[in-house]
Amino acid sequence: MAAYVIDSRLFGDQFSTEATRRIFSDENTVQKWLDVEAALARVEARLGVIPQAAADEISRKAKVELFDLDEMKREMDRTSHPIVPLVRAIKKVCDGDTGEFVHWGATTQDIMDTGTILQLREALDEIEAATRRLLSNLADLAEAHKSTVMAGRTHGQQALPITFGFKAAQWLDELCRNLERFQEMRRRVLVGQFGGAVGTLAALGAHGEQVHRGLMNELGLACPQISWQSSRDRIAELVCVLAISTSTIGRMAHEIYSLQKTEFAELEEPFSPGKVGSSTMPHKRNPPTCETIVAISRVLRSTAPLALEAMMTEHERDKIGLQTEREFISRACCLADAAAKKAVAVVAGLTVKPQNMERNLWLQKGLLMSEPVMMALGAKFGRQRAHDMVYEICMKVFEADASFKEGLLDNPDIRRNLTPEKIDEMLDPHVYTGSAELFVDRIVRLARKRPKDDKPLGTAD
Repeated sequence: MAAYVIDSRLFGDQFSTEATRRIFSDENTVQKWLDVEAALARVEARLGVIPQAAADEISRKAKVELFDLDEMKREMDRTSHPIVPLVRAIKKVCDGDTGEFVHWGATTQDIMDTGTILQLREALDEIEAATRRLLSNLADLAEAHKSTVMAGRTHGQQALPITFGFKAAQWLDELCRNLERFQEMRRRVLVGQFGGAVGTLAALGAHGEQVHRGLMNELGLACPQISWQSSRDRIAELVCVLAISTSTIGRMAHEIYSLQKTEFAELEEPFSPGKVGSSTMPHKRNPPTCETIVAISRVLRSTAPLALEAMMTEHERDKIGLQTEREFISRACCLADAAAKKAVAVVAGLTVKPQNMERNLWLQKGLLMSEPVMMALGAKFGRQRAHDMVYEICMKVFEADASFKEGLLDNPDIRRNLTPEKIDEMLDPHVYTGSAELFVDRIVRLARKRPKDDKPLGTAD
């Protein structure tokens, strides 16, 4: 096993995806640094800050395959610096003295922060795309089961009837809000960083602001109003939104996990022959994917406080917060992408068992329907007296494991006001789901009306 599960050949796919591992690979990290350096050279050449020939050569050679990453690692260890070895390596591969103009007016954090933002844009594209697929699957699920009646539960106990579509629509509604959070977050997070040594662009003199704006336009990123070298709220917001979104998915997965328990058996995550639940109990049909999603959501939530801690920087810059971010940024994105894509598969292949939902509606022999009985009696005796009457009967019936209908008919006051036929009517859970179907239709309609090809600020063309 690797030092961390994301890097494990055995367990990596449980906590990350191939796409996010590629996005945060060393090769893509260095390529993003090179992309920033090349874009900076092109912008500065257009403004006459450096020779056009230098910018052309730097852009031609800004390809990670031309660099020896092992040699860069040795130089990073020797210099205790991440970008100086890169700048020296670029100079080495460029013809003539053109490499002397790389990194002109920039500082290390400009290159690294902006490179990270380019990686985050790619990662968010992956995570959002998976979230949209999950939204579509949930909309289908909610619509298909908008009339599938099941027991609603509060405090872990049966409460009143709902429909499974209503439950799925609540998940869907929350997921829609998370997509809104992604869109809003992009405008604040996908913002480049270029400020020079302390953020003032002093090294570029009168050209500073033009280079600043030109660089961000070249990279397709938003341009900040002022340097954010020491302002790490953007990264903290990213992690917090990922934690919220993954918690929604984790809550869904935990509910499926709970309703797959043998005693409920109302749902089951996708199962295929060969999937093994236990090395010693051949009968087991466990929900490992849902369990993994819940675990991921816990780990990602625990990262949010660390992201907030990294906001506490000193003076104009320090490395403490940056080193902290380096540990969790890629991890948070890998976890979020894994959770979303696993959830897509779970919902797409989810087995819903209406026959078991129906069975469970009658587990308490009618007690599930105490509210409509109380409301009907309340019209005759007053709500509180009716509550007391029904409560006394419910407790007696529960202890005796008896029928609620029989308990009601044993009460002379109730017997005088409610016929057996009326009681049967009120004890039918299928006619007491309120506006559940209306809510499902509303949420599904709104979810499907969401634009599918938004191009918010900071999205690559």
